Formats: sequence, structure tokens, C-alpha cells
Amino acid sequence: MSGHSKWANIKRKKEVKDATRSNVFTKMARLISSAVSEGGGITDPDKNFKLRLATERARAVNMPKDTIKRAIDKGVRPEEGTLHEVVYEAFGPGNVAFIITALTDNQNRTISEVRHALERNGGKLASQNAVSYLFQKCGIIEIEKTDDNESQIFAISDQLSGIDIEDTETSYILYIPFENLGRAHEVLGTTKTKSLDVYYLALSPIEVSTNVYTKVEQLVEKLED
Repeated sequence: MSGHSKWANIKRKKEVKDATRSNVFTKMARLISSAVSEGGGITDPDKNFKLRLATERARAVNMPKDTIKRAIDKGVRPEEGTLHEVVYEAFGPGNVAFIITALTDNQNRTISEVRHALERNGGKLASQNAVSYLFQKCGIIEIEKTDDNESQIFAISDQLSGIDIEDTETSYILYIPFENLGRAHEVLGTTKTKSLDVYYLALSPIEVSTNVYTKVEQLVEKLED
């Protein structure tokens, strides 16, 4: 969604829905298995960038090592249909641009569900490259705020060639180049990390009315379902 300054507000609502660790771990396991299967069964993160990124994200939410290993094994020997990542471009209420990502084993079903959610909430699918130029694919890291870690946050951002830092009430949110996500775990060390993810940063954020913002939030919630 265009306008990354609103990210924390929307993410906070999603965190309420994904409050249980099992839900988060299930998502991470799917990402890991998908990375292995799409990488031709390569289980070495140093030779499979998508797997390295997926395992970095899993470590950021404290996913146990044995759970990560099981997810990797499942990617080598998938029991069900292979999961693939899909990316859709769309316009929402107020002509707000969207990049929508999903993991699916049935692309026809998923695009139908996405189209339905958009059309029921004032949006529509867009053609390829219709909105992607409005965003920069990057990494996003949320780090717990303490009384004395501000200088550490800036040092981490410098090491990862940070794009921006957002200061919220309880966290620092770092935006870094996508290609640097693979070494984020090494740089972060023992830093308390709340989340690590892929993010599409709006290059030209826009201001919208309260009414449009409310509708955009509702659409985001439907898409997350």
C-alpha cells in the first residue's frame, strides 16, 4: 500500500490476528518449504537466496531450529501441491496503489479470491507493471526500542545501507535494500528483533482522507484473510 508511514498502524491490527506463535510459525514454514521447492531442492541457504531470506525471517521470530529443519525437509519432499509466490498489482479505494503477495498451490483460485476481495471493497486488479514502478522492493526490520539502543539502531542501519528509519512508540523500523536482507541476521546479532520481512516501499507516498484510509484498512484486512 502506498504510504509507508501508515505501515505500523496496519501491521499492529494484523499482529492482533496473528497473535499466536503457531500462526506465525506456520507462515514461516510455508515460506521455507516454498523457497526449497522453487530452488530446485537446494537446501543450502548460501546457494539458495530465497531460502536464506526465509530462514532469516524465521529466526527473527524465534522459530526453533528443528521446526526450520522440518520445513526444509518438506520442501525437498512436498506432500501436497508445491507452493509458489505470486505478486499482483492493484488499485484500492481512492486510487491507492497496492502490491499484493501470496503463497499458493492454486494460482487460479488465489487470483479469483484476490479479485473478489478487491471488487467488494472498492478496488480492482491492475495490469502488470501498472503500479510496481511506484514502489521499491526492500527489507523491513522491526527492533524493540529500549532506553539506550538508539545509537545501536543507527549503526545497524549503516551496516545494512539503510534507506530509512521509522521511530514508533515501542519500536524502531528499519528499511534496507532487499539484497541486504540475506545478511541481516549476522549484522543484528543478539539484537531483539520483532520481525523481519520483505516490504514494498512507496516512492511517492500520498495523503488520503480519513474515509479513504478507513476503506483501505478494511481492504487490507480482507486481503490478509
